[in-house]
Amino acid sequence: MFDFTDRDIKYLTGVGPQRASVLNKELEIYSLHDLLYYFPYKYVDRSRIYLIREIDGTMPYIQLKGEILSFETIGEGRQRRLIAHFTDGTGIVDLVWFQGIKYIVSKYKQRQEYIVFGKPTSFNGRINIAHPDIDNAAELKVASMGMQPYYNTTDKMKRTNLNSRAIEKMMSVVVEQIHSSLPETLTPGILTKYHLMSLTDALVNIHFPANTDLLRKAQYRLKFEELFYIQLNILRYAKDRQRKYRGYVFDKVGDVFYSFYSQNLPFELTDAQKRVLKEIRRDLGGGRQMNRLLQGDVGSGKTLVALMTMLIALDNGYQACLMAPTEILANQHLETIKELLYGMNVRVELLTGSITGKKREEILAGLLTGNVHILVGTHAVIEDTVNFSSLGLVIIDEQHRFGVAQRARLWTKNTQPPHVLVMTATPIPRTLAMTLYGDLDVSVIDELPPGRKPITTVHQYDAYRKSLYVSIHKQVAEGRQVYIVYPLIKESEKIDLKNLEEGYVHICEEFPECRVCKVHGKMKPQEKDSQMHLFVSGEAQIMVATTVIEVGVNVPNASVMVIENAERFGLSQLHQLRGRVGRGAEQSYCILVTGFKLAEETRKRLDIMVRTNDGFEIAEADLKLRGPGDLEGTQQSGVAFDLKIADIARDGQLLQFVREIAQEVVDKDPSGLSSENEILWRRLKELRKTNVNWASIS
Repeated sequence: MFDFTDRDIKYLTGVGPQRASVLNKELEIYSLHDLLYYFPYKYVDRSRIYLIREIDGTMPYIQLKGEILSFETIGEGRQRRLIAHFTDGTGIVDLVWFQGIKYIVSKYKQRQEYIVFGKPTSFNGRINIAHPDIDNAAELKVASMGMQPYYNTTDKMKRTNLNSRAIEKMMSVVVEQIHSSLPETLTPGILTKYHLMSLTDALVNIHFPANTDLLRKAQYRLKFEELFYIQLNILRYAKDRQRKYRGYVFDKVGDVFYSFYSQNLPFELTDAQKRVLKEIRRDLGGGRQMNRLLQGDVGSGKTLVALMTMLIALDNGYQACLMAPTEILANQHLETIKELLYGMNVRVELLTGSITGKKREEILAGLLTGNVHILVGTHAVIEDTVNFSSLGLVIIDEQHRFGVAQRARLWTKNTQPPHVLVMTATPIPRTLAMTLYGDLDVSVIDELPPGRKPITTVHQYDAYRKSLYVSIHKQVAEGRQVYIVYPLIKESEKIDLKNLEEGYVHICEEFPECRVCKVHGKMKPQEKDSQMHLFVSGEAQIMVATTVIEVGVNVPNASVMVIENAERFGLSQLHQLRGRVGRGAEQSYCILVTGFKLAEETRKRLDIMVRTNDGFEIAEADLKLRGPGDLEGTQQSGVAFDLKIADIARDGQLLQFVREIAQEVVDKDPSGLSSENEILWRRLKELRKTNVNWASIS
């Protein structure tokens, strides 16, 4: 048997160089192996033949057996269509074609028996089937057809006649060439213990299942394998890291921490903050290098926990560094930290791309002598010129904004890797966190500080703008500030910027008593910062902006967030934007403005936003609605595999199950030397697309 992995797709019967080039570009299918692993998205049962009298216009795909009584052509020019009147003796249906009319008339004959397959619809009281599949009844063995697979194809593919049926035909040629068993990718022990189908049977039945039971078993086997290797990959490297890298031991909590705790702490810590600090404290003192993800909604007090962790590093003679994705956010962190440490003998400095010359030299020198205790910065921090005297802790804010390789460079700043704490305000569903950050220990701050009121969210239609403006006038009169956010999506950037500019003019006219500032990503940094400053300082009452404010500004006095065209934002993005208000003690509001015409899925999104403020519930819903590939950060996260069949949102239980099995394998065979697991380690090696040690970087 030849090797499926190396066999070029162009040599498959019916493909050739031209079609191969389209498959390469559109679906990244280069070999027979790639084709075999391109799975159908649905199946239709082709083993049953219906009678015309049984069908109606609401049914999914059906199959009929009968003959064409007559053809007729209706309409002119682009409206022209061909209708064939088809009967099986129990009734008549119309088969309709809008293209290829000449070809159809020459190919199909009257009074000959055909099997017709398609989706019935009702039109003017008659049943129609548009562009059906038609086969000669004598040549088609219906009983053996089973479930027909359907494959996703692109418009470009359809234009070159590479539709689902064409892929199905290629697939049947490949499947026929699997004469003997394909090499197994799981151990006999795992196959037997968990009652899994063999790889060969699974691949045959995923494409051409004889019945639903075989299809279900094939899907389970392939999902099991896919998720198992992702978890094995993560857990193996996490184990390696624990063995290889010793962590600096922070064995004491000393004067710096305690004087902050007793004199500077602005309010009593919440139970969630105390619990998370204990988890971090255990990591820092245990002698293993900390790699922890700290999740918490906007305003839950992550920065305070991060600062207290940095003070523990200082008590043990080490420096700490906080990295943020933007200059605005880095500046904000600096201000917050300086305010919290007021009166204490701790030197905190800011390092961003715009800090140059003498000031920069002073900071770099202070880092080398150890005079700078805490460095806050953007990715300017990872440049080669930035060196520390003893970096013991790195905190990364909004992890998904940093590429994997960027984070790796922080590891070289000391002889041993520093402890790493990753913070995110994007709640990540548990199932996704196990895949993206499976090697990180996860801590969650799941309660808001006392005095914070939940934000009230309402969905309002465009037509009722008058009442919306009345309530904004009222809030402004009470001394509050307001955000008005417009979408800025790359595909329609020009229109979006025009909408924002028009919106700005309109708001200025509508609120003559207010100072209105505007911010969008296309502005020069200085211009943007000065506009932001107007709002932060309270000089401007209303800010008109795009989503650049999603991460960053902290204005406790802002109590209203209006989101225009809310239907164009994802759930997580809406939740992040909403988190910009509700930072003070006053009641805050988030108003989602849309037109009346909304898709079903959009309505669901908006209903969820109105119903709950819980970031994790929203993230779970987002994952179910959008799928994991669209969630921000998954592209850079270090998932070294593409998911072809498993769905993290829907296969959460299976993910948990295979993780435990993978953990067992790693615990029993940490060095990967057991002959019993040879298949697993070899397969893992084949699957890893790159040789970067993803897990030691996250």
